[in-house]
This record gives sequence, structure tokens and C-alpha cells, in this order.
Amino acid sequence: MISDYRMLGVDRPGVWLGPLVFGFAALAVREMLDLFSGLSGAPRSTPITWTTYVGTLCIVAAWCAPIAWKQYPVDCPLGKLGWPMLAITLGIGLAFLGEMLRYQEPGDVVVRVAMGMLIMVYVGVLSGFLVALRLFHSNTAGMMALISTIAIVKMSDTGAYAFGRLFGRHPMAKLLSPKKTIEGAVGGVLASVATAWLVLNILAPRWFPEVFAPQAAWRWIAYGTVLAAVGMVGDLAESLIKRDGRRKDSSSWLPGLGGVLDMLDSLLLTAPVSYACWIAGLIGPLANG
Repeated sequence: MISDYRMLGVDRPGVWLGPLVFGFAALAVREMLDLFSGLSGAPRSTPITWTTYVGTLCIVAAWCAPIAWKQYPVDCPLGKLGWPMLAITLGIGLAFLGEMLRYQEPGDVVVRVAMGMLIMVYVGVLSGFLVALRLFHSNTAGMMALISTIAIVKMSDTGAYAFGRLFGRHPMAKLLSPKKTIEGAVGGVLASVATAWLVLNILAPRWFPEVFAPQAAWRWIAYGTVLAAVGMVGDLAESLIKRDGRRKDSSSWLPGLGGVLDMLDSLLLTAPVSYACWIAGLIGPLANG
């Protein structure tokens, strides 16, 4: 039975995850900027590098701010989500400030600001929800929220790949991702639901019996299905960006696998949806019946 995070040698949740997400976000920003450089009109329409990096990483750092407290104050007027909201404001301001400093003539300013803000939101805001999941409710609940999200999404990817290779006949999005099939999507949903059952009905009650009880079937079925569906949309969203940038992979950082964005694409959209499921009580210790 796992009952105390102090066995890992830390005194607060998220202390290892925060720097990891920060590092992945920095690499993802680099890949996004590189993808945008392949768009029509680049480099004229490419956002400013330093404002994009600073804005994005400030947002990620803001997600990690509650980690600084051993016990986050319940009466904090910002709450835990107020920090990244302030950082988003800072990032938007930096995007405009950078363009003001280099402004010489009309043309593409709005496009560059919009692209910079897209990177900040897509990378900084969405990846930060992984930290929010880890900080959810309590140490044990947050640990299972994060573990379940990553396990379900990645097993969905694996199931979709396996079913697609074995049974794939009908393309799901031929122009965006020719190898993805409807049969693969069905396999991804089945793998996702099976993983939700395993993590939430077998592992969580065994590891944390004082917090988790087996969940009602409709809860883990709904949770697994929703995460699988959103993960597929997230995967296709990154494919859309890559196709527009005329790239097959976001980078060659991981030979055979692509780049950081290729690893995180399905998680980026899924993390906030999973967080909503946990705080709404669809799944987890707040679920009832």
C-alpha cells in the first residue's frame, strides 16, 4: 500500500513534476516556433522569440506557484488557478510590448501577436493542467488524478495504434493523419476504458484504501471514453499545426518518435478535461454513487 509521498524524499506534492513540465514546455516552445517558421510569410510572420519563451514559461511557473506552500492557504483570494491567469495577462502584455519595441511599418503585427499568444496558451496553459492535476484535492487524490490521466491517454494511443495496424480500413482524418483509422479509434477507446477500470477500481483502492473506493461502472466508463475522445482531438490538433508547417514531426529530438509535442499532443487537451472531471466529482474521492 502506498500511503505517504514522503517516501520519495519530498515534503510536498508536485516538487518533481513542476521542473519536468517546465523543461518540456521550453522544448515545446522551440518546436512551435520552428513549425511556425515553415508557414507562408515566415519569417515576417513569426512571433518574437524572447517574449514567447518568457510568456510561456511564466505561465508554467505560475501553475507551479502553489507548490511553494507546504500547505496552500484555503483563504488565498487568488486560489490555485489565479496564478496562471495573472501570468497569461503578463504574457499577452509581453507579446504586445515586443512588437511595440520593434515596430517599423504596418504588416503582420496582429498575426505575430496572435501566434505568440497561441503558443503561450497551447503550451503554457494546457501543459500546466498536469501540475493542477497533481495538486488536486490532496496528495493521494492528486497523484491518482495525474497517473490516471497519463495512463489512460497513453494506453489509448497504444490501443489506437495496435487496432489500426491490425484492423484499420477506414481513414479517420485522411488529410491530417493518413494512418489514423476509425477502427484504431475504437481500439483506443476500449484501451482507455480498460485502463480507467484498472487504475481507478483496482490500483487506487489498493494503494490508497483510506481515500479511494471502487468507482461505479458508469463513472470510469465515461471518464475513459471522454479522455480517449479528447486525446484523439488533441493528437489531430497537433497534426493540423504540423501539416500547415509542412512537417511530419514536430522535431527530431526523439528519433523514431518525433519531438516533445508529438509526445504531449494528446495530453495537452486532455489534461484540462480530466481536471474538470475530477473537480466536478465525476471520478475520484469526490464521486458519489
